[in-house]
Amino acid sequence: MSPGPRLSCARALTSVVLASSLWLSACATTPAATRPTPEETSAAEDASTTAAPPPDEGATAEAQSPASPPLPRPEAPRGTERDFVEAVEIARRGELTAAEAALRTLVELDPKLDYAWTNLGIVQERLGKTADAERSYRKALDVAPEQQSAWDCLARLYGRTGRTAKLEAELRERLSSQPDSVTLRTALAITLLQAKNHAAASAEAKQALKGDERHGRAMQVLAQVYYREGKHELARMVLENARAIDPKDAATHNALGLVYLALDSRPQALESFKTAAQLRPDFAEARNNFGAMLNEAQDYAAAVTELEAAVRAAPDFASARLNLGNAHRGQGNFARARAEYEQVLLLMPGAADAYFNLAILYLDVEPPGMEPLKRYKTALTHFDNYQARGGRDERIPQYVKDARKLIDREERRLEREQKDQLRKAAEAQKAAEARPPEGTPPAPSVSNPEPGTRVAAPGASPSTTSTPSSPAPSPDGASAAPVPTGSGRLTTDSQ
Repeated sequence: MSPGPRLSCARALTSVVLASSLWLSACATTPAATRPTPEETSAAEDASTTAAPPPDEGATAEAQSPASPPLPRPEAPRGTERDFVEAVEIARRGELTAAEAALRTLVELDPKLDYAWTNLGIVQERLGKTADAERSYRKALDVAPEQQSAWDCLARLYGRTGRTAKLEAELRERLSSQPDSVTLRTALAITLLQAKNHAAASAEAKQALKGDERHGRAMQVLAQVYYREGKHELARMVLENARAIDPKDAATHNALGLVYLALDSRPQALESFKTAAQLRPDFAEARNNFGAMLNEAQDYAAAVTELEAAVRAAPDFASARLNLGNAHRGQGNFARARAEYEQVLLLMPGAADAYFNLAILYLDVEPPGMEPLKRYKTALTHFDNYQARGGRDERIPQYVKDARKLIDREERRLEREQKDQLRKAAEAQKAAEARPPEGTPPAPSVSNPEPGTRVAAPGASPSTTSTPSSPAPSPDGASAAPVPTGSGRLTTDSQ
């Protein structure tokens, strides 16, 4: 353990990267294998870095790691359905290349499998094949023009690639000939929400609800608008109505968790995220949110379980990896925490929060084999990188002050240690110089007479005695080696 006190969870950056910005099916995580119904709706496109305030509306590259929507499954021969389920399971294990091959085989055998086309698009988007993904989504819509999941995925994809205006124009054109299409209006509402046109998004969501008052996606869009506008109670009411209509809608539970956090109802938020994760085990955002709150509660072992599941479902979900690093840091596992933070930087090179958490890691956990002075200086370097990338945190001055104190303490300790080593070396040299050369015969022993005893001087007659004035010389005339003085007690640093 380091000389400095271990940083508590409250002092370190929690990075509760809650699924934000869009709570609806964001596509690009892993496919699901059931018909799209409200209970299967996925959630959340973007991710913020704080728990209490509303999520940042500015989309970042890793907002492109949302959970996949559930997909329709038409009646199909047993073999085709079994192959589809197997392909989905392969994707859920994170074997995306193999999943793409399996799904491509399915659609080649039967191009009418719209659900397989949409899943193929999700896997391709996860692999970074944006153009292929768009083609797959549109193939699904060619087969099933009202498939909500494919429209949701296409809306997310256009939003991530800066083409919301183009898709908005397409949807409005389609609606001119199909004004009663709830699916198209909901897709338009999602597109407008991505463009931050809240008033228009709200209007389209309400229009969709006029066509189907129990339409879960439209209710979620409307709640998201209220949430962004700070109308958290209204958002809660809409989502609780959606939950009453379909209590198995994972996206509704996840969205409620965000609203409860905004209302400072943390126990309810935790329970909502937990329920969403249980309803959809491959729902990366819900498991990330649940894991982030477990981090906050310092239940790091449980957090690792949830967050590892999130990154399995979405390997490039940078926010989940950041939270996973925090969970490993909470367990004192330096190597695994650093690996996750570094992975975040590979996914998002400009991610300031990764540098913040790396700095805290070096202050909080002792890296194996690293000198303390290097460790503290590395922490300061990461704080500098954080601030250079626009990071702002009111705790930074205190952290930097603490790190500098640790550096000063360590430098003084090293200085004392060096002085002590030099002193010991000087004493050893002095002792070596005082030692007689090798091969010198030992001095003859001289007995010490009792007080008052007189000894005979050399050459004196037996009757003549005298008191010697000095020890007897050695045969070669050298004096006997002196006996070193002192107790031999080692000096402590404080002395």
